[in-house]
Amino acid sequence: MEGKRCPQCQLQYQCVCDRLPSIDAPFHLALLTHENELTRETNTGQWLNKSLASTSVHVWQRTQPCQSLLTMLNSEHYQPYLLFPSDVSIPVEQVVQTTTQAQTIPLFIILDGTWQEAKKMLRKSAWLSELPLAHITPSHESRYQLRRNQEQGHLCTLEVGCEILKQAGQAQQANQLLDFFDHYMQAFKADKSGHVLSAKTVG
Repeated sequence: MEGKRCPQCQLQYQCVCDRLPSIDAPFHLALLTHENELTRETNTGQWLNKSLASTSVHVWQRTQPCQSLLTMLNSEHYQPYLLFPSDVSIPVEQVVQTTTQAQTIPLFIILDGTWQEAKKMLRKSAWLSELPLAHITPSHESRYQLRRNQEQGHLCTLEVGCEILKQAGQAQQANQLLDFFDHYMQAFKADKSGHVLSAKTVG
């Protein structure tokens, strides 16, 4: 039976919102989102924003950060890091340890878009190159199933957030969010096929 779409999860045949965990984290995630990502149903950053209280979404602008992100970058309460692997990036665990000692809040900026868009965002925004870099060490291969042609070794935005949680000592919370994500992907595919997710599939 066809139903109305849930205004939050946008699923028509089953709502998954009651499965989404509410997580407090010792850091802030700033999702720097490519404008194309805002209209993609397969965007996973939305679930970080809804699950982690300390998450904010900022639409990427080529020449400068949006005002709300700029305010955080200039705040003495935050220590910003762009999450992007390089020869000079440092592990997230080290960031968390250092900022805890300095009594500041780690501000991890995640480029939210396809890998090609993320590289373009970094290349075309000089202000991003001024930020110190941090990296994660993925504990598993990507489980993301909602986009084609994903490059091996790359994680989706939600999985990146979960790796930061794990490396900040919150593995249980990360696994709760990943369990939700697994269920959501199955429900999403069932919804696109025009039916409710079956109990057999859930099991």
